[in-house]
Amino acid sequence: MSKEQPTKLESLEKTLPRASYLDAGEFQREYAAIFESGWVCVGRSETLTEPGDYLAIRFQDQSLLVVRAENGELGAFYNVCRHRGAELVPLEDPGPVSGQFSRSIVCPYHAWSYHLNGRLRGTPHLAIDADGVSLHTMPLAEWGGFIFICLAPSYDTPLAQALGDGAARLQRYPLADLTVGHTITYDVEANWKVIVENYNECYHCGPIHPELCQIVPAFKQGGGNGLDWDDGVPHRDGANTFTASGTTARAPFSGLSNTEKTHHKGELFYPNLMLSLSMDHVVAFYLWPQDARRTRIQCDFLFHPDELSKPDFDGSDAIEFWDLVNQQDWNICESVQRGMRNKVFEHGYYAPMEDYSLDIRRYVREKLDAADRGCS
Repeated sequence: MSKEQPTKLESLEKTLPRASYLDAGEFQREYAAIFESGWVCVGRSETLTEPGDYLAIRFQDQSLLVVRAENGELGAFYNVCRHRGAELVPLEDPGPVSGQFSRSIVCPYHAWSYHLNGRLRGTPHLAIDADGVSLHTMPLAEWGGFIFICLAPSYDTPLAQALGDGAARLQRYPLADLTVGHTITYDVEANWKVIVENYNECYHCGPIHPELCQIVPAFKQGGGNGLDWDDGVPHRDGANTFTASGTTARAPFSGLSNTEKTHHKGELFYPNLMLSLSMDHVVAFYLWPQDARRTRIQCDFLFHPDELSKPDFDGSDAIEFWDLVNQQDWNICESVQRGMRNKVFEHGYYAPMEDYSLDIRRYVREKLDAADRGCS
């Protein structure tokens, strides 16, 4: 029997080049082409339930507000007063931060005020015709309880189209009904693409996640090769969720298929929402790049309200397990980021079981090419 010939390194697909992960100028070019030219996820709708509830966040130089208006609708505005440009919610830190306006949005500088729908309300000691004057708005859309905004000056791609096939693959999960039960924010010293590429493969799971592989042995079998992410990855016998034991007292979401009750699913929605789905909880990761070498990640743990309302509810089994897995991921991503700074590093290689990351390469290149052509 003939022996299979080893693969030549140069025959493997190459990653994006070194500058894509390290260079400040390339980061700014990429950020404008991706994060400022389409839909970006900023959080959960159910965290803004009452009129005046707001979320404030800064994307590089662009500061924005999402506000629940009196009529119950959400609006997205640039976080800047029309008078002299002061931030309506001061953001020394990029955020996100949450709070509540009382009856109106009041600028802390000269007390110009705005209705919760952004329309100009009052200008102390000065009579300004408020007709047609409001805060600068931006597009906002919702899917599955997630809030998306768009910083592009003109963008006509509906959110449903931008989400692609991933939304259909998750149609049986009651995403819109879930509630944030806990949040952890991580500041990771790594380029956002290093984190997304790590999320998109499980070749690393055997060496990096021994506890996780006890629950999902398929993650390490064959280096994570042949995993069917569309149908989900099976847990070991007797396990059905992401906890240290693989079990939980929480009931499975109603409406799931039998496969979804025993398999784990993951879905990446470009550019910054990663979802990991179990039968009883969902973990949402929002990525907010700070610069070429730093990314802030907010991790929301979503549970069904019926479970959260129980007097003995305790989500720590999932939260503590995920925090362990997350920190293992962030630590190796930071190591990758440091390693790429070596002058001999020009690019990496994708192994065959990392083919999903080829889509990240494609996505980034297409966005940059579109920006270079002057279209979005």
